[in-house]
Amino acid sequence: MLIKKGAEASLYLENWLGRKVILKKRLSKKYRVPELDKEIQSQRTRHEPQVMHKSKEAGVPTPIIFLVDLANSTIIMEYVEGKQVKHVLNDLPSDERRKLCQHIGELVGRLHGSGIVHGDLTTSNMILTPMGEVVFIDFGLSEQTWEIEARGVDLHLMKRAIASTHFMYADECFEAIKDGYENVIGKKATVEVLEKITEIERRGRYISER
Repeated sequence: MLIKKGAEASLYLENWLGRKVILKKRLSKKYRVPELDKEIQSQRTRHEPQVMHKSKEAGVPTPIIFLVDLANSTIIMEYVEGKQVKHVLNDLPSDERRKLCQHIGELVGRLHGSGIVHGDLTTSNMILTPMGEVVFIDFGLSEQTWEIEARGVDLHLMKRAIASTHFMYADECFEAIKDGYENVIGKKATVEVLEKITEIERRGRYISER
């Protein structure tokens, strides 16, 4: 059953060997030379599970990978029971919301501290399980880099997503995320990333004003 059709891939909820799974199928791009298209699909299908495995090693929960089919550009992974953080954050009491956001900041800090940038940090790509665990999903745009620019873009996207989806609590949530991030990554590295976010925002204002 198709549950999401994106620009890069489609997600299907399937039954595989008696268990509920997500099947992620990367889409062909007609504008690309077929041989190049196949190579890009294969490379990205290989890359995503590798980054998810490294994220787990960094202490960030991600879905279990069951099968990687490079020939068909397909990944079969665990279906994570729970709700998207997007759908629960606004309804939490203030102290619980802040605690959850601080934990999210810590998880982002673990990623960045291991040289991993998620690439699509939104509360839609985080699942809160019935056990209270936060699982990061959709690493299709992830990369392995130590660049401050990439970290800044990652957290800037998180900040914008919160301002858009959770605007009533945006300041409270992002402050808690920053606190959690700093707990893991340290004050100096956090200041560098926050300065980069300010620079990115300044660039955006300059472009929009032109």
